[in-house]
This record gives sequence, structure tokens and C-alpha cells, in this order.
Amino acid sequence: MSSNTAPLVDSGGESEWKPLLEGLLHEHRIAYFSMEIALENDIPTYAGGLGVLAGDTLRSAVDLGLPLVAVSLVSRAGYFRQRLDADGRQTEEPDPWSPEGRAHPLGAKIALEIEGRNVWVRSWLYVLRGQLKIAEPVVLLDTDLEENHPEDRVITHYLYGGDEAYRLKQEIVLGIGGVRMLHALGFRVREYHMNEGHSALLAVELLKVFAYRREEVRTGESPYDIPRVREVCNFTTHTPVSAGQDQFPYALVSRIMDGTADIGMIRRLAGDESLNMTRLGLNLSEYVNGVAKRHAELSNRLFPGYTVHAVTNGVHPFTWTCPEFARLYNQHVPGWCHEPELLVRADMAIGDDEVWHAHAGAKQRLIDKVHTLGSTALDPALPIIGFARRMTAYKRPDLLFSSLERLRALAQRHPFQLVIAGKAHPRDDGGKALIEQIYRHMRELAGAVTIAFLPNYDMEKARLMVAGVDLWLNTPLRPLEASGTSGMKAAFNGVPQLSVLDGWWIEGCIEGVTGWAIGNAEESHNGDDAQSLYAKLGDVVLPLYYNNRAAWIRVMKGAICKNASFFNSHRMMRRYVTEAYIR
Repeated sequence: MSSNTAPLVDSGGESEWKPLLEGLLHEHRIAYFSMEIALENDIPTYAGGLGVLAGDTLRSAVDLGLPLVAVSLVSRAGYFRQRLDADGRQTEEPDPWSPEGRAHPLGAKIALEIEGRNVWVRSWLYVLRGQLKIAEPVVLLDTDLEENHPEDRVITHYLYGGDEAYRLKQEIVLGIGGVRMLHALGFRVREYHMNEGHSALLAVELLKVFAYRREEVRTGESPYDIPRVREVCNFTTHTPVSAGQDQFPYALVSRIMDGTADIGMIRRLAGDESLNMTRLGLNLSEYVNGVAKRHAELSNRLFPGYTVHAVTNGVHPFTWTCPEFARLYNQHVPGWCHEPELLVRADMAIGDDEVWHAHAGAKQRLIDKVHTLGSTALDPALPIIGFARRMTAYKRPDLLFSSLERLRALAQRHPFQLVIAGKAHPRDDGGKALIEQIYRHMRELAGAVTIAFLPNYDMEKARLMVAGVDLWLNTPLRPLEASGTSGMKAAFNGVPQLSVLDGWWIEGCIEGVTGWAIGNAEESHNGDDAQSLYAKLGDVVLPLYYNNRAAWIRVMKGAICKNASFFNSHRMMRRYVTEAYIR
């Protein structure tokens, strides 16, 4: 890649960092940009599903030998550590990490102009290694440098922190700074993949990189080669409603970006009213996809004139399969880690007693963890229902508690337990109120239903929950669940799902075979969905668990064979390769 607008670069210290990159620079790579990436449980560069999906994407790329280079922010202060008092009131504490101990410092630095100041950006190299000794580089961008203004040093500190201006600065660093950094480090990029609109400004930088030479432009013509940029850009949108898209007023954009980008050109590509990052990604990408079939249908209606393909999300097989089931699969379905589609054979290859015994081991580990965290004693003989996700209104964590009398009656006939977890965004007062409401219900149901709320939900707790519960519950407000992946993780551990028909579950639900549906696929009505949830639990799910273990295990096997075998990130990445990366 050559440019007539070469970025300002300081490549000092090459003798220290160049050897680390030599083995990663020999082939052309796909540059995968994401605001958050879940690299490891205790590296807090992720907030939730988007980051976990990005991490699974990279892990599958490693396993499949697909050459990627990922770009994200270092997020030194993390997202936040959740504290809950006795009444469920959430407070947030910093969750810092030190890249110095987990990543390699890279000597190259690039500069951006933000609010009229030069902002220097350095990077850290995190090397993600797979089972076959293949490695993928992750470049983490960092503005915490002495030469920067104090206000600019913290741009890459807080994941999703600060105000609108802070967020725009982060997206400038991620998109524009990320492209310049890859160029400075010597990566050869053949395609760019934007995971959600946060990184759409990378395409703006590519317009400058691929600009026509001025002498070749006839008077009145744009100097920008938009078709060439579109040819190398791919965009995955995760948001099914326009209100959820990143948008910035042009008064703010002009103040912060004047000198960094052509604001007039951005206005033409990202919308007249505001800088709409989704619209920018759509206009500058040849391939655009939603994250489930239903989500792609909604996106095509939301964005008329664009073609939004469907590549349903998946989860990384090895990461989300508990040790007990991994041993079973290794014994009876060898090769499942590389070809998870082989799990279609699991129903015949693995005995019922082996499945039940493996699940019992995972369940006990969850029970032990719950007791350690909060002294709540769960009974291994009783079914555990799990609910864990971001605490916000559209996820409807309160739907199960619509009628406490109905819940008590259900529990009297068929006793069950609940394990719940989830964080509310620091500025989501409604989400915080939902946690407090759940805590009130916990007290009101004491003696009838044992409920544990696990604080500070993270990947480690997620692994325990998706494997250790007996039933996974998901109750989003249709059609706001673009995909959802937690139920896919449960499926790898033989845990069936009871869920609203939205996102991936429309594709994955075979009633009574892989799990069960709440309501129908039409728009949600809380009253109707609550009635369906209670009826399905009380009349179908819990009676089956108690009265017919063989039939329950058949559903467990159905989740493995028909859901885990398909809804995995290996299949997802193969789709991206054949449909987006190779065109």
C-alpha cells in the first residue's frame, strides 16, 4: 500500500520490536478492527457480547490458519468492576490492567490531529496462539504517552467511558490511527473488516491513502477513489435499530476532526444530519452483513438501497466447552475442535449416562463457585435455570418475575433454582434499577425459590454458568436481539435453551429437540410472553426434567448435535472467507 499522504511516524527502537513482528509480516492479512476484544478473562479489554464475539473470531482464525491482524484499543482502565451491596445497588470501580506484563511494546508511533493538537499513538503487540502453534497478532493502540497533552493521554483508557466527545476521539484513534499504525508496522493488508461502526473511520483514512494524484483529477471531480476503498472493506453491523447506532453532531465533528479528515466528504458519506458511523460503514464497504438471518432482514428494511447479507454468529468450540464435555468429545468425536460439525454424531456416539455424568460435574463446579462467591447453597438434585447478560431494559431480566405468585406455584410443584449475573452500563440507570428489582424479588421469594446473583460477570463466570445450569433462559424484547451467543455456548455443554424467538434462536430452535420457544416470532408483548414463559416452564420443561430423564437427555443431545455443530465461530469464519474476504 502506498500513500501520497504518508502518516507522521516515529519508528525509533526498531531493533527491539522488529524481531517480534518478522514472523507475522510475511503474508497478506485481513485487518479486523473492533472497539473491544476479549483476549483473556483477566484482560479487561471487553465489556460484553461484542468483545467476546471478537475474541472468538480471532481464536477461530488461529485454529483455521487464517491470517488476520486485529486492531483495538489498549483500554488500560478496563470497563469496570461491579460491586453490589445487600440491596443490589451497583457501584463501579476501575478495573485496570498493565499491558507491560501481557503484551510486547512496539517502537513505532504515529500521530493524529485531534482538536488541533498532535496526538501520538503507540501500540502493543498481544500474540494470540492456537492449538496448532499458529499465532495471530493483536495490535492494541495506546495514547498514554508523555509527549501528549494530559487530556489526550487518557483517550484509550476507558472502554466506552466518557462523553460523546471522548467517544469520538476513541473512534478516531481506532479507525484512522489503526490504519496508520498497521502501515507504520509494515503489515500487508489485503482486506479490512469493521466489527460494528466504531471503526468506520478507517475507511475515511483509506480514502486518503487511495486518493488519486491531483494531476489525474479533472476539474470538479472528487479526488477520492471510493470504489477502490469499497473493494477492500467489509462491515458487520450488530445493531437492529437506528437509535443504537453511533452518531455524532457535525459541530462536534468539525471541532475535533478539522485537519484530520475532509468533513465535507464525511457528510456526503455518513449523512447530512450527523456523522452516522453505520451509514459510513455501509457506504464504504463492498460486503455488509448482519449477525443472524432475522437481523439481516431487519437491516435490509432499515437501510433500503443496501444489500445486507446474513452470517449468523458463532462461538469458539474449545473456549466454551467445559472440561467434562471436552473429554467426552475427544474420546467419542475426535477432531471436533477443528471440525465442530462432527458433533452431529454426538447423539449416537456418546451414551446417555456419560452425558449426564459430564453435566453433573459441570453443575457441581458451578454450585461450588456460587457458594464461594455468596454463600448461597444450591441443591444439585434440583434444576438450575441460568440467566446472564447485560442488564438493560430490552433484555427483560424482570420478565421471569412478572408474577411472583405464579413463580411460587411453579416452584411448589416442581422446585427449581436460579443463577443470575450481569452488569448494567454505568450510565444506564434503568439497568441498575433492574438489578435492584431482582434483589427485591430474591427476598420476596426466599424460602420458595433459591436465587443467586453473581457479581462482576466475566468470561470465567460465563464458562461456569453456560455449562453448569440445566436450562438457559433468554427473554429479549423482539426484534432487538440482533443475534445473541450465550445460548450457543450453553449448547456446547448440552444445556438446552428456553428463549424468545429472536436473533439466532429463530434458526436454532427445534421445539422439544434443541430447547423451547417463548411465544412466537412476532413483536413482543410482556404479558403474552410472561404467560408463555410460565406455561412452558410449568407444563413442559420442568415436568420433563423431573419425570423423564431419558427424554431430557435427548434434548441435551439435540442441543449438541443440531446447535453446537452449526452455531460455532469456525463455520462463521469459513463463511467470511468465502463470501467476504475472497471475492
